[in-house]
Amino acid sequence: MTASPRSSLRRTALTAAALALVVPASVPSAGAAPSTGAVPPPAAASTPTATSGGCGQFFDDFAYSSSRDERLSARGWRVRSGGGGPGVSGGAWSPANVTFTGEGTARAMRLQAETDGTPSGTVSAEVSHQQKFFEGTWAARVRFTDAPVAGADGDPVVQTFFGITPLHFPDDPDYSEIDFEYLPNGGWGQDGPTLFLTTWETYRPDPWRSDNLSTPVVGSLEGWRDLVMQVDGGVVRYFVDGEQVAEHGGYVYPDSPMLLAFNLWFIDLDSHTGGVSRYEQDVEYVYHSADEVLTPGQVQARVAGLRAAGTDFVDGVVPGACNPTTPPAPAPPAATPPVAAP
Repeated sequence: MTASPRSSLRRTALTAAALALVVPASVPSAGAAPSTGAVPPPAAASTPTATSGGCGQFFDDFAYSSSRDERLSARGWRVRSGGGGPGVSGGAWSPANVTFTGEGTARAMRLQAETDGTPSGTVSAEVSHQQKFFEGTWAARVRFTDAPVAGADGDPVVQTFFGITPLHFPDDPDYSEIDFEYLPNGGWGQDGPTLFLTTWETYRPDPWRSDNLSTPVVGSLEGWRDLVMQVDGGVVRYFVDGEQVAEHGGYVYPDSPMLLAFNLWFIDLDSHTGGVSRYEQDVEYVYHSADEVLTPGQVQARVAGLRAAGTDFVDGVVPGACNPTTPPAPAPPAATPPVAAP
């Protein structure tokens, strides 16, 4: 996640052309501002290496009735409840803040977060899948929002799509995290709407220390957005609506399979002005193809094909096993033997 590791699951526009694709940053815990430092020259273009035959695909069109729908857990999803980070200490996470709206291709999963300015009155939402997603293509169609659906605006709310592993101990070298985090009211050193693309090496909770690369993309991204991450060959590439906006590589490259997740939460309550404010984020679908690099256009074609076939859920991503969705190419014909001299 970007600027704040997510504890149990931590969580943690387009001026990208004016931004270097890789920006080193020390992304702080919730409520602290990122340290961006000097901006290096843009990363050299790199070529994806895994381009054929994935080891399984995952797709969910979120055709559920509610967060209590038994198919959610049966299909590997966890709707979070209880307390813990990231965000406001003393706040809560509630399955009631996860709902499902619409019909057909217009249906979506909706996350809501609300606060009355007190920790006990702050409730967030999070949905995560199993820790089995790693290299390949990650994608989701997400609706970001710039204003609350109820109450006064101005809270530092975080809207996300990310992959993450548990932190087993401080500075765990096997920790991995890749994030899209949209802050419509700013935060982490930004005054206005900003999307943070962040790739984590590790972090230490106390005293706080973070080790990551982060690229902020400044400007409003309100509305439906196609988000894609390519994790391949030592490089993580981030795309928004088909345009590459960040590329991170080297030591921050993920080390192990991650949970796939979405959440909506508040950095702090410092700017709350009274009453109850309620924010929301929608997710139309999520897609993953293991060990296969797809362009954003290819992702959309895959999703369209699944929907045309009447498929609203498929999970062929099996930890520790490789079941290619594309059969191997036939072996080339044997070379013609040389003709014996007369």
